[in-house]
Amino acid sequence: MDNDVQLGFETLAIHAGQEPDPVTGAVVPPIYQVSTYKQDGIGGLRGGYEYSRSANPTRTALETCLAEIEAGARGLAFASGLAAEDALIRTVCRPGDHVIIPNDAYGGTYRLFAKVARPWGVAFDPVPLGDVEAVRAAVRPETKLIWVETPTNPLLGIADIAALAAVAHDAGALLAVDNTFASPYLQRPLTLGADVVVHSTTKYLGGHSDVVGGALVAADPETGERLAFHQNAMGAVAGPFDSWLTLRGIKTLGVRMDRHCANAEKVVELLVRHPAVRAVLYPGLPDHPGHDAAAKQMSAFGGMVSFRMQSEEAAVRVCERTELFTLGESLGGVESLIEHPGRMTHASAAGSPLEVPADLVRLSVGIEHADDLLRDLENALS
Repeated sequence: MDNDVQLGFETLAIHAGQEPDPVTGAVVPPIYQVSTYKQDGIGGLRGGYEYSRSANPTRTALETCLAEIEAGARGLAFASGLAAEDALIRTVCRPGDHVIIPNDAYGGTYRLFAKVARPWGVAFDPVPLGDVEAVRAAVRPETKLIWVETPTNPLLGIADIAALAAVAHDAGALLAVDNTFASPYLQRPLTLGADVVVHSTTKYLGGHSDVVGGALVAADPETGERLAFHQNAMGAVAGPFDSWLTLRGIKTLGVRMDRHCANAEKVVELLVRHPAVRAVLYPGLPDHPGHDAAAKQMSAFGGMVSFRMQSEEAAVRVCERTELFTLGESLGGVESLIEHPGRMTHASAAGSPLEVPADLVRLSVGIEHADDLLRDLENALS
């Protein structure tokens, strides 16, 4: 794209890395379903392509777009969000190093640290990231990474990205932000001082519940190059068709997020006033402890809503009674989903400091007609 012109998010999402095909004029990047490439003599690569683990034109288009919409220097696409997380950990950390993670992190992230990184020799501490001084107190001389989710999954906690970036950099550590829940349409952590952004592109970026993927976006070229080495060396790359599906999803991210957010606000209004609901967790609520930080760094409050019922049995019953809200894991698709985190997405955190409340219900509010969603929830709660 023209670096002299400041393009809007929606324009970047549609055009960045996606110039019309020079041979055919196709306005959508082709799916380069290919493993290897003809070389013009030994070492004479056409466009830098030799083997699709190292680079593929469809994946390049996605990675270019990811870097642009996150305002970063280098984007990298992976086979899953956890593959991206693993590459980041192994790029930044070595045995003996230390990481700070949220005390309400995604269950898969906790499992990766507890069952993979810790046996490898990387220590970690779960810390309430909404408390900047608690994070500062948890920093050790060997701390190499502060890992942030904001909003967190599933308790929707908020961390002040700029404040934590200062803490990390004072300690000589990097700040990584999982931006999956907010998406780059609502929040750009790299512009607030973060060093790396993490995504499960399966979620809002793909947006249609039809592809699994992950991404890293680095703020500076050097960090991007280090991450790219591990991406190639470890090999968990996004395939060309998955890259194409994700790129297709990104084109409509802006308009989808507008509807996700608008519908979520109406769902929250219903839940707040419903007598069966004990508490609603949503950063858009003025009494949410992270509301001020969220209002400062997000353009809207997202499509994820969690709430607590009076008991685990009541929470399970609501999950089983909805019809439009489909009982299922994952999030960020056009369809609305409901789940019981304690028994589903966060079961791996059971018995740990990150165990989630048994009475918690998590909603991924989709883009259906809001009145239909409200009626479905009313029926399930009654």
